[in-house]
Parts: sequence; structure tokens; C-alpha cells
Amino acid sequence: MNNVARHNGVPSQTKDHKTTSLWCTQAQQAFRSEPRNLTVRMGATAVLRCEVLRPSGTVQWVKDGLLLGPQRSLPGFPRYSMIGNPKRGQYHLQIEKAQLEDEEPYTCQVGQSESSQAIISSTAWVNVLIPPSEPYFEVDMETPWVAGKKYAVTCIAPDAKPVAEITLYKDGVELTGAESFTMSGSKDKLLNTHAEVTVTALSSDNGRQLACHAKNPALSRPAETTMTMSVYFPPQPPVIVGLQREEVKAGRTLALECVSHGGNPLASLQWTKNGEVLSKTWEADVVAQRSRSVLNLKITPADNQAVVCCESVNLVSLSPLSASRKITVLFEPAEVTLLGSFTAVEGQNLSLSCYATSSNPPVQIRWWLGYKELNSTVATMEEGDNSGMTTMSNMTHTVSRKEDGLKLTCEAFNKGTHFSKTRITTLDVYYPPQKVWLDTPPQDVPLRSGTTVRLICFSTGGNPTGTLTWFKNRTAVTDAPKQTSFDRGVARELVLVLTASDNMATYRCDATNKAKKTISAHTKLMVHFTAVSMKISTKQEELRRGQMLTLECQAGSSNPEANISWSLGGLRVQGVEQPPRSAQFGGVSLHSSLSLNLSSQYHNQRVICQAYSPVLEEGTNTFFKLNVLYPPEFSPEQPAQVQVVEDDMAAIPLLVSANPEEVSCIWLHHREKLVKEGDLRYHWSDENSLEIKNVTRKDAGVYKVNCTNDEGANQIAIMLDVQYAPRVKAETDPVVVNLGGTADLICVADANPIISDMFTWKWLGEGEVELGQETQEDESGLLTIHNVTRAHAGFYQCTANNGIASPATVNVQLLVQFEPELQKGSQWRKVASRGDGTSTAEVVCRAEGIPRVDFSWERNGVRMDFANPRYEERTVREGSFHTSTVRVVNVTAALDYAIFSCTARNSVGEDTLDIQLVSTNRPDPPSLFRQVGVSHDSVTLDWIPGFNGGLWQRFRVRYRWDKSAGFLYMDVFPPRVTTFTVTGLQPVTTYNFSVNALNEMGESDYADNNAVLTITTKERPDLGEVPTDDDSVSQSASGMPAYLTVVFTVTFGVLLVFNSLGCFFGLRWKKRRGQTGERGGNALDGTKSEKGGSSQSTVSNSNEYESRDKINATAQRTLLIDSGSETDSNVYESYAAESSHHYYPTGNYILPLSPLPEETRRLGVTHLPVDSQSHLYEDVRDGGLYQDILASPLPSSSSLFDHRLPHQKNEWRLPAYPQAAERVRDVRQPRRESDLPFEQQGELV
Repeated sequence: MNNVARHNGVPSQTKDHKTTSLWCTQAQQAFRSEPRNLTVRMGATAVLRCEVLRPSGTVQWVKDGLLLGPQRSLPGFPRYSMIGNPKRGQYHLQIEKAQLEDEEPYTCQVGQSESSQAIISSTAWVNVLIPPSEPYFEVDMETPWVAGKKYAVTCIAPDAKPVAEITLYKDGVELTGAESFTMSGSKDKLLNTHAEVTVTALSSDNGRQLACHAKNPALSRPAETTMTMSVYFPPQPPVIVGLQREEVKAGRTLALECVSHGGNPLASLQWTKNGEVLSKTWEADVVAQRSRSVLNLKITPADNQAVVCCESVNLVSLSPLSASRKITVLFEPAEVTLLGSFTAVEGQNLSLSCYATSSNPPVQIRWWLGYKELNSTVATMEEGDNSGMTTMSNMTHTVSRKEDGLKLTCEAFNKGTHFSKTRITTLDVYYPPQKVWLDTPPQDVPLRSGTTVRLICFSTGGNPTGTLTWFKNRTAVTDAPKQTSFDRGVARELVLVLTASDNMATYRCDATNKAKKTISAHTKLMVHFTAVSMKISTKQEELRRGQMLTLECQAGSSNPEANISWSLGGLRVQGVEQPPRSAQFGGVSLHSSLSLNLSSQYHNQRVICQAYSPVLEEGTNTFFKLNVLYPPEFSPEQPAQVQVVEDDMAAIPLLVSANPEEVSCIWLHHREKLVKEGDLRYHWSDENSLEIKNVTRKDAGVYKVNCTNDEGANQIAIMLDVQYAPRVKAETDPVVVNLGGTADLICVADANPIISDMFTWKWLGEGEVELGQETQEDESGLLTIHNVTRAHAGFYQCTANNGIASPATVNVQLLVQFEPELQKGSQWRKVASRGDGTSTAEVVCRAEGIPRVDFSWERNGVRMDFANPRYEERTVREGSFHTSTVRVVNVTAALDYAIFSCTARNSVGEDTLDIQLVSTNRPDPPSLFRQVGVSHDSVTLDWIPGFNGGLWQRFRVRYRWDKSAGFLYMDVFPPRVTTFTVTGLQPVTTYNFSVNALNEMGESDYADNNAVLTITTKERPDLGEVPTDDDSVSQSASGMPAYLTVVFTVTFGVLLVFNSLGCFFGLRWKKRRGQTGERGGNALDGTKSEKGGSSQSTVSNSNEYESRDKINATAQRTLLIDSGSETDSNVYESYAAESSHHYYPTGNYILPLSPLPEETRRLGVTHLPVDSQSHLYEDVRDGGLYQDILASPLPSSSSLFDHRLPHQKNEWRLPAYPQAAERVRDVRQPRRESDLPFEQQGELV
């Protein structure tokens, strides 16, 4: 309101000079008309006028300081609206259906604008006139008026504004002397008017009306209410009709009529007899102005000498009016009773009495025992009931056993009514029970409360049989079961569920009968019980934090003495115990007090007091719930810091507790109060917790929260940490390092948070390398690789992941510079050519190195001149691999059989290899011949091939055993494989194996200087065992019967033969096609065709030929294990399957013969012999068939192509010596045939 001025247009003095100048130069807004005080009737429509000239600010109405809003519909005030033409500045406030709540001060305000300051109108009050509610009388009208008495009549006109005026009328005549006063109404500002007048009731007022008129300015005509007066008077005395004689015989019914005339209201009648009301029923005849009542009275002996009276009375009678008659009744005795005991012990005198109740006249009494009248009697008469006479006859008689069971008769005779009545009974002789005993638990054995025990009482003898009754401490037990009978007496059982009250209680069983003699037996029980009651009390009414609370615990009686203890929140607390005191049921009571220093943690917790009995191992407890008042406190689990990802919704929980729970909290950020209207992104999910939508980094920081309740205030600071995903870049790319040096690859990230282990490095090349040491320095990730090898060269991926959104990555290239390394296996050291002057030879030198490798050549120590047309040099570079090929055209033995020296150089170093160009010849023998696996009927062998002599070579295995007549030979198939399985062997037999190589020129010596490999096969598996090897699957394992296996095997063999025949004819066609020069040239098969050159089908004129040692061009790296002499070279190169790496069988390959053509039987399965002349596999020159064999040095496919059924195959295992493990990589038995390379799966397509 500081910047708001009145409508005179004077600007606020707090505005700067520039703003004041602006207002002075533009038109000011002002009131054309202002609201004025208004008086309106309740329910009418009130309009407060407000008209503004040149309105430029927001116009609002203010009701008692509350802004109603700028909208014309005024939301939240359905009866309020702004009306008028806003274009003419009309903002009149219309109040529909005016109510008392609308009576408030109103002002019209116009807000400040750029061109004018704010203005406020004068205050206008709305005065609401409210008519009084319906007037009503306050007068005692529950009972009619009585003529002559004075009555106070009050009329009230409630809830009027202004005060109502009241006028009273009696039968249309205004009553004077009325006194009026006012009192507060049901609501504020409303008044009740009371008018009181005294009226004397007259008989003439009966049926006339009293009227009350109330009026005030809110009424156009007075409000009126009326009441009707009634006046009563007494009736005339009554008259009785219908009784002719005073003597009446009992049993007769009299019809008496009572009539009373007059009275207002008519009289009410009632009949009485000797002052006792008989009837209050009557009928009123308004026309005849009389009351009439008929009494039908059945006469009984009680009516003798009775006075029957009829009374008439109404509400105003001073005393009842009555008429009466006296009645004499003749009646017989109601009962004749025999008195005395009808049982007796034999020989005793029996005294009996016969009593006749009152009768008029009295009766005479006679006695009979059986059929004999007894005369020893004395009769007496006395006044009896109903004014009659009673008769008593006493008789004495000595009983004998013979009279037992006789009928004893007493007869009473009335002479006046000729009435006779008798009573008959039977005479008996009795004797009491003889013995009573109990079957109960021992008295000195304690019993546990809640235990069910049975007490049994037995009784024998007596006539009649005794009646058993149980008593507890002299009080009869009513809920005991009924007694039962047995052959000599009765028994009664009492079933007890023991309680505290049974401790040391006396239980007694009484046995009695009609002889009136009682004999008893009793016992006591010892009962252990827990405290019968528990109570916790305190003198403090309100509990507050920091106060010392004292609780008193009173434990009721227990036996034996219990231990009293306290616990709070599951923890034991120590109290102060008082000495025990004796208590009810023979136990002791305990008292303990506990003092607590109250804290907020105790709020709503239960303080438990327990009385525990160690003997019973049971306790009784009660609790006191703490209601601790404390100011707001923040939970220990309240997070001091909340982390959120940028652009997400931040939820800042506020874990606050207080008592009272009504807590008001204010949030501050950067010293500014947060309100919902201040930022639409703010939302309070519950009473206190804050949610911020689309959180940004600017929202980060400390949020202070101040919370208050009736007990005090508290505050807390919460840090909001806004996190965002990383962005990463390489500090240097590429990173160049020399072989053996240290490489540091660094990537830098921009992220929040920067966490430990945020950076990870990944090798993107093939194979596996040792990544080195990964470290992190703040926002930088460092990968340090020591002793860098060529295997480390390539791309590395740095990934930064702080757990926010997706990780960020960057690739860093590592270049490793190393000196050239030439490939120096046996296949690289020799090149063969016929030397007839028509052939062409290629001398290949391949090196790996970084940076660029350059080659130089020497022939017999002389640098070669490639200007000579017979020599052509070509260099091919693929990554770090560099290949230089010297092509020698028209090779002659005299000129070209020489040593070619290849030197590879780069900036790091150089390497040299001598390559000998020789004539085509038979192959060199294989080396490192060894055993790979052995079973009971097969042996798997492995070797390294030697130089092929310039021609395609194949291999042959020779073996024998001690009982064989000579050597057996088996050609290896496919021809180029160097791992082969010899099958069809005998179990537990020693064999000698050798292997050599063959080409078109001849065959080599046997491997390793004609060395012999001696191997003994294993034992055959037991018939009852389930084979564990993959090649000996039983019927149970395969789930297929043996005969089905044979059928499937024969079918498969026939299909395989047809397939092989197709391959055979296809191969012959390819041979003829190759001999005619149609086959394309290839550096691997020695058939490269050029202009002026010749084409050879079986001669390889290059030292770059296929063998088991392959170059992994994909990985572009080579691992040199050894580089020894030519004959003993052990070079193992890692390689992968490539499209150019295939096995090509030689053209004159002959199918291997079966070493054991005879039929064999084992395990009930017939093994069919294989025709050694059958062409199971033809020569295949399609390069795609064996391309995958290079990828995995598994057992040779020949081990899978053996002539056995599937269940006869045995797995082979790695040898135990390390050299074999070094040469045979990852040798394992495939789990299933589909896991093998294609060429080893047993089918050729």
C-alpha cells in the first residue's frame, strides 16, 4: 500500500524523479464516482458503484482488507461480480442475495500503471436488514389453565436486525403492561426481543386465543403467532348401580356401573376396592356431559368385607368425589396342608399338623392312616385371611416299620358350603449317608494358574441316597456338574480352571439326605499365578521434551513373588522397586517407579511395566503411551545433500517431526523465500517436501528450511547437487611410441560428479592385449602402457561414465614404431622352379614394421638391378605388413639358382633373410612329430610340414604293432592337414608310428630323422558303464536303440557315397579344365598366368605357399616364437580364417585305404566294412570348403572322417608335455558336430 495514493492523483514520494516526470506528462486515472454506504434487506441485491476515469491499472474491490480479484466474475465469491461497462470505467460491485456476512467495509482500488499511480476510493459500508424469525410463545401449556390462577406469557421474536417490536393480544384485545427486553441472537449483530405479560385465567377464556405480533423495518407487515387457551372445572359426585344384596358367594361375577355428570374436562372415573385401584377405564359422553364406567368384578374370598368405591375427578378437582358399597363373601379354604416331617426313624413319635386356610364359615378336620381314623388330635381355630377363620388340627403318632409307605389323609369339611377337601401323603423311614471321601491333587503340590484340575467327591450308604454339594470357602459352587450314581452310592465331579482365587481356598463336599444329617470332606489347593492386575500412573498431565517424568507401576497380587521390570522401545530400563506387600489370594503385590528424561524419541513409544514370574516363566504387563510435546526436529535420516540429474525433477524431502504435528515450514534459497507463485517449477508434493521440475545448474546450492509449531522452531540446510553427464575428448591423438617404450593415453571429461573409476579403457583391435595401468587424476583418465609391444598398436576407446545418462566415449590411436621383422619359416627360405628357361619363379619377402618398411635385394651378395627385364620387384603394403616380391622370368639353373638376400629397413632398424632358389624336388621331411590324443581304438597325431619341393605335397602315416606282418599305411585326408587320427586300432596295444611327405617328385624321409613314435592304446570301456567320451554314447544317452543307429548309419553312408561320386566326377572335370589353361592364376597354387609366361597346374614357383603356419592379416601382427636354423625352424604364427587360405588336394591324390577291412563287432552293433576302393571323398579344388580349418587347430578332419559309427569315436586329449600345448592351441573336443568347422562336420557338398 506504500505506492498507493488517493484518487487526487498525487504520485508516491518514493518514486524517482524520472517516474514522477512521466506521470506528470500523461493522463492520471481518477474516480468519477465512488461507493457509498448502502442499506439492503437480506436476500436482496446490493450494488456498490465505482466508476473510474481513464483507468490504466488493475481495478479490484477490497472487502475488509481482502482483495477480491481483478476478474469480473470474482472466483471464490459466487454471489459477487463486477458489473457495468468496462469501456466506460464502470466496475460496480454487485452482491446477490445479500447475507449478514456481507456487512463489511468495501473499497474500490485501481492499481498502479506505467502512466499513473494507484488510487483508492473512500470506504463504503453495507448494512443488511434482517427480519425476525417466526415469533413464538414461552408459556407453560403442557397442562391446561385453571380459572382464577395467574400465568406469565412470554413472546420472543428471534434473530432480527434491527430490534423487533412486540405487541400481545387476548381475543383481539391488546394486553397492556407488557415488559420488553432484548438479548443476543444466534449470530453476531442479531438480537432477540422478549415481551412478557401476566394473564389471569377465567372460565370465559376457555377456547379463546392469545396473539403475538413482531415487526421491524425489514418487514412490510408484522409476523404473527397465536395460541388457544383452555380452562378446567371439577365434576359432580358419582352414583353406583347394580348391587342388590351384600352377601355374595365366592366365584360369582358382579356388574357394577358408576356415573358422574358435569366437569370440564369431563371427569375421569376409577374403581377401588379397599383403597386399591381396580379399574381406570371410563367413557366420556360429551353430548350428555357425563362420564360412565362399568366394573365386572369376579368375587373371591379376598373380597369378603371389602368396600367397593367409585371416584370421579378431573385436573382441577380439589379432591376426588366418591360413592362406596360393602360386600360379604361366603368361601371355602383355599388350601389344606399337611405340616411336619413324613419321614422318621423307626420308633420315633411322628407329630403332624393339618392346616386349613381361612374360610367362611370355618371347617372341621379328620385324620386317616390307611383306612384307620386317628382320634388323638387337637383342633384350634383362629382368625384368618379375608375376615374368615383358619383351622389347625395337630396329630401325634408313634410310627412303626409296618406303617412305612401307608397313605396319611387329612380331610377338611365346610358345613355352610358343603365343601370337602383332602390332602394325602406317604409315610417313610430314613437314615443318613455313611461315608464321604475326595479324589483331589495333593495339597502340598503347587499347581499353575490356568491349569484344569478335577475334584471328585464320593458318598456311600443312606436312605434315600445322599445329595453331594461342593463349597468353596463356605460358598456353594453352583456350576458343578450333576452328580452321578454308581452301585453303592453317588459321585460328583468339580472341574476347575485354576485362578488366583483358588490359592489356599478350602473346597468342601457335603453329603446329606432327608434325614437332615450332613457328613463332609475337604481339601486345599496351592496355586501359582502371575500378577492379577497391572497399572501405570503419573501425576503429570502434559509431557514435554526435557522434562523428568516419573511413572508408578502397581502390580497386583502374584504367587510366588514376581520380578517387576520396565522396558522402553524394546530396551530394558531400571526402575526403583518398593518392598513387596501381602495381597489378596495369599500372594504379594509389587510397586516400582521409573524416572525418564523425556526426549522426542520417546514420543508415541510405549513404556511397558512387566511383572514376571521366574517360576511360571510367564509375566503380566501393561503399558503407558508417551505423548511428548516437542518443537520441530529433523530426522537423522534427513539427507543433507540431494543429488539430481540436470533436466530431471529434483525431489528434496523434508523429514521433520513435531508434536503437535501442525508444522509450518518456510524454504529459502539464496536468502529468497520460495513460493509456488514465484516459479511454476516449484511444487510441494506433500506438506513440506519440495519438488523442482526441469532442474538446472542454477538451482544447485543450499536450501534453508525454517519449521515452527506451538512448541518452538528449528531449521536445517539441505544442499542440492545438480549432476550432468560427461563429455570427453582426447588430449593427444594419435599417440606415437617406440617399441618397448611407455605410452600415455589421456582423455579429459567435463562432468559432475567426478567420481573415482569414472574412466574405463577398451582395446578395439582383435585378440587380447594387456591394457596396462589405468589411473585417474580428477577429470582426466590415463592409460599407461609400459614396455609397449607391437600387439599394443591400434585404437583404444576411453569411456567416461559417472552414472548420469549415457557414457561418453572417444577413440585414441596408439602407433607403435618397431624395426622390421621378416617372416623366416621354412616356407620362406626356399623357392623351387624347374630351371628349364620357360618357367617363372616368385621370391617373396614379407616383413612387419612401423613406420614404413623399404626393401633391398641382393643376389649372391650382389645388389640386384631391377632394370633387367628378367627381374621385376613389386612391394605391397597392408597396414604394418609389407611384402616385396621379386619375379624371375624364364628361370634357368645356370643363371638363377642362387641365394637371394632380402633386407627390410625403416627408421628403427633392419632385418635380413636369405632365400634359396632351387630346382623342384621331393619334399623335405616333416618335423616335431608327436602324439596329440589316444583312446582304446584310435590315436591322434600331429606334425609340422617341411618344404614342399615346389610342388603340392601330401602326407602318409605308417604304423605297425608287434603281431603285424608288416607296416600299414594311411594317406592323410584332407591332404594338406597336419593333424590326423588313425582309427580301427586294438585296445591296450603298442603301436609304432611314423609320417612322411609326398609330392609328384617323390617322397621325403620320415619325420625327425626317421624317428618312431611308440604309443599304447587304452583299455576298452566296461559294457555296464555309461561312457563319458563323446564318441561312445550309449543307447540310454542317445535315446535311440542300437538297431536304429545301424540303419541310420548305413543310410548316411549310402548318401555319402553318392555325394563323393559327384565330387569325384566334378574334380576330374576341373582337372581337364585346368590342363587346358582355363584355370585362373593364383599365387598360392603356383598357377599365375601372365603375358609371355607359362601356366603350371601342380608346380608352386613361389616361396609364399599354404601351410599350417598362417599370417593373420586381419590382426596385422605376428608373434615369433623361435627363429632357428632352416631345418629346425619352429615358427608359430597366429592366424585367422581368411578367404584366401584354403586347402587344395593334389591332382594325383589317391584315396586312403582302410587298414582293417575286416568286419568288427562290439556292443552288439555290427560295424560295416568300408570298401577301400570306394571314392568317399574326391579331390576338391573349391577354395571355400576348407577355409575354416585354419581358424582352429582342432583334431584333423580325418579323425572325423574315419570309417566308424558315431558311437565308436573316442575323444582325444592334449599331451602332458608343454611343447605340445605350445604348438596345439585351444585343442578341445567339440560338444556337438554343429560346433565344428564346416569341413570337419562329415559332409561335403
